[in-house]
Amino acid sequence: MAQRYSDALVADGPLVFVAGQAPMDADGMVAVGDALAQTRQALRNVDSALAEHGADVRHLVKLTYYLRHMADLDEVRRAVDTYLVHEPRPASTLVEVSGLVDSRFLIEVDAVAVLPRGRGAEAR
Repeated sequence: MAQRYSDALVADGPLVFVAGQAPMDADGMVAVGDALAQTRQALRNVDSALAEHGADVRHLVKLTYYLRHMADLDEVRRAVDTYLVHEPRPASTLVEVSGLVDSRFLIEVDAVAVLPRGRGAEAR
């Protein structure tokens, strides 16, 4: 199995910072079920935020996962392993938290990406 994350990456280009993405769809519905379903939804939301700036998963340099229960780590890893299929993988941090903004949330994900050349503020 490939390494799940990079210890460090050098970013060369304009950055986009994606705020914490909750496991909610565009209609405000919380992903039903377990941490696997919620992680997949949060990562889809990261994708949507990146796409608004002309970036995608390949441009990620850092992911931070805020997890309510460390017992859900295997489900989170399963979701992430199907999401991050390129190399190098972004650097990442996972922390267990006592709560999130909505008690139904099991996870929240924020991200940092390097925008493709010509996609920074100067290109707008």
